[in-house]
Amino acid sequence: MPITAMKSLLFKTSLALLAAAAFTHAAPLPDSIKTSGFAIGCQAWTFNKFSVFEAIEKTAQAGGKTIEFFPGQKLSAEEPAVKFDHNSPAEVIEKVKAKCKSLNVTPVAYGVVGLSTDEASSRKVFEFAKALGILCINTESVEALDTAEKLVKEFDVKVGIHDHPKRPDNPSYRVWDPNYVLEVTKDRDPRIGACADTGHWVRSGLKPVDCLRILKGRIMSSHLKDLHAPLPSGHDVIYGTGVSDIKGTLAEFKEQGFEGPISIEYEYKMEDNLEEVKGCMNFIRSLGTNP
Repeated sequence: MPITAMKSLLFKTSLALLAAAAFTHAAPLPDSIKTSGFAIGCQAWTFNKFSVFEAIEKTAQAGGKTIEFFPGQKLSAEEPAVKFDHNSPAEVIEKVKAKCKSLNVTPVAYGVVGLSTDEASSRKVFEFAKALGILCINTESVEALDTAEKLVKEFDVKVGIHDHPKRPDNPSYRVWDPNYVLEVTKDRDPRIGACADTGHWVRSGLKPVDCLRILKGRIMSSHLKDLHAPLPSGHDVIYGTGVSDIKGTLAEFKEQGFEGPISIEYEYKMEDNLEEVKGCMNFIRSLGTNP
């Protein structure tokens, strides 16, 4: 092969490799949505006794800059019969986007939502995420990872495998175990990994920092919790007042270069927990950029 042709081929190959590398890494999180170096806000489930609009309002009142939606929450007090999820029409999605924009709250995640091996069904979830600018879809549908991986590559939206607590009566439920999540994601697209629910790890008898180290490089998102006791029945408390080593968890996030999205998911006193959520945000804020 002539030298000029070889140089041209090498140049084109280099460009292709650079493009591939850029494609397999989602864009960095903007500083405008970070608090103390982390893109952190609320999982709307924290306010599931209220509407989507109220959840956005409460997230802003708590000092959160981001929100994670979940499927099926009522839209607003004015339209309680309208449910918000990936089946919502464009006009409903636009209402939610406008509400978020008005309060400077950025949608960053969606879940926990089921994904299907049927591509058309899962595509609706990814199209919804893209329409909202969502960065990560959180699911427990390990069986649909082949389909999800194809759509991750198409839409450039991450997928996090979420964990609920270990189920002694159901050994087939395995996503509570970070080793299993690593096993099913390690050879996948780098935008597929774990949605680290730290409270559920504690309820499973695990230490969050240990779990994060197992999953290093595969943390896509997090539901961050502090529990009052290391028990299956342990309930949420303000960050830094429980047994979950929140400061150590955040330090490990920083060590791994993980900046979010992180969702405060406060599943206690859910009829009136805004002050507790504010306390969690104040703890994050108190750390500055050096947890």
